[in-house]
Amino acid sequence: MKNKFLYILVLFCLITVSCEIDEQVDPNAPSLNSVAENATPQELNLLVNGILASMRTGYGEYVTGPGSIAREMYRFDADPRNTEDLLGKDGVGLDNNTFYLTSPYNSRYRVIKTANVLLDALNNTTSVTEAEKEGYRGFARTIQGLMYTQVLNMLGSNGIRFDVSDPEILGPFLSEAEGWQRIQVLFDQAADHLNGASFAFTLNDGWSGFSDPAGFLQVNRALAARALARAGLYEAVEGTLSSSFYDLNGNLTTGPKMVFSLSSGDIQNPVFRVPNENGNQLVVHNRFIEDAISGDSRLGKFSARAIPTSLDSLNGTHQTALYPSNVSPIDIIRNEELIFIYAEAQMNLNNAGNFVTAMNVIRQANGLDDYSGGTSMEEMIDEYLFQRGYSFWGEAKLMFDLRTYGRLNDANLPIDRPGDIIHTQFPIPLAENQ
Repeated sequence: MKNKFLYILVLFCLITVSCEIDEQVDPNAPSLNSVAENATPQELNLLVNGILASMRTGYGEYVTGPGSIAREMYRFDADPRNTEDLLGKDGVGLDNNTFYLTSPYNSRYRVIKTANVLLDALNNTTSVTEAEKEGYRGFARTIQGLMYTQVLNMLGSNGIRFDVSDPEILGPFLSEAEGWQRIQVLFDQAADHLNGASFAFTLNDGWSGFSDPAGFLQVNRALAARALARAGLYEAVEGTLSSSFYDLNGNLTTGPKMVFSLSSGDIQNPVFRVPNENGNQLVVHNRFIEDAISGDSRLGKFSARAIPTSLDSLNGTHQTALYPSNVSPIDIIRNEELIFIYAEAQMNLNNAGNFVTAMNVIRQANGLDDYSGGTSMEEMIDEYLFQRGYSFWGEAKLMFDLRTYGRLNDANLPIDRPGDIIHTQFPIPLAENQ
């Protein structure tokens, strides 16, 4: 196990420019050249493990940055940028060269790069069958699609750099629409690979139920449906959902997860916080307590602090209880979200009856009465965003949901301090402009 983690560390340092370590010789860790030219199944599988491990890196900032902007939470710690920059204190803009942008951005592209190393290695090895190569390709391109989705969520209309396979000749920044189109092509390519593929690798426990090509293909289709909805391509959503694990009557929690542990070399859940901690807090924005419907079981995601907390003229009475422990898994995508995606598509296709049916599934599962509101477009959007806010609190969705429907502004979100502004997207990182 120790050798495996050392190998992954060495490999990541070889394929990224930001990691510097002294040169070492490890007889158990093959060189990058051997992976590129004549990879063994063990080497290919270590790349798979590395992708699964590194896709968790930067996830904490991916949650807390957008979550602060959308007034879901405050991150109270020693860094003033969490309560200044992200909340637009006194009109300040977002920094294009600081942790809340560079951590999630760079880590997403490191995963994409590792997947490219895997894809390149497959072209130069005879150690696995063609069906097994297709399995690796389907896995790699699906995870790349997920990473690109997260980057484009953050950057919005700033677009995305998609072509990064050759670090010496990077592709241009694409528009947001072009980015979603390329992401969809990537998911579709991955699906084609998975059809008829076999897996020569083993996925971790977070993929239970989805660890063979057929199950992984269902996840691919779920992620593709999410991207289609974000792109506004609602006509294609329902057909894509039908090939996923979407189940209107199924368990809302079904889906793949990122897993964590206390093992040496592994990482812990980055969004977990110790209850009533004073130095590193994720504080629930008061509006989620004040606006809640009595009896909503999702309120269990919040716990009242023994003593209310405050920092930088901001205050809160409740803290996150989203994850029970520092090794709790984090959903990659779950059936609950697929039901919301179905509801969103039906709403935008003017199928109000189907929208209400889906929303009632969510409401009933959380102890609420059936929806009794109106079915004008604005009324359905209100209901959709309200329910999404509680179902996915602390999961980096609300900022992007509000932006999609033109609600990411001070007319729809509270301004907690005079002079604060609401950001709508993250800037292109400084390093991308050099």
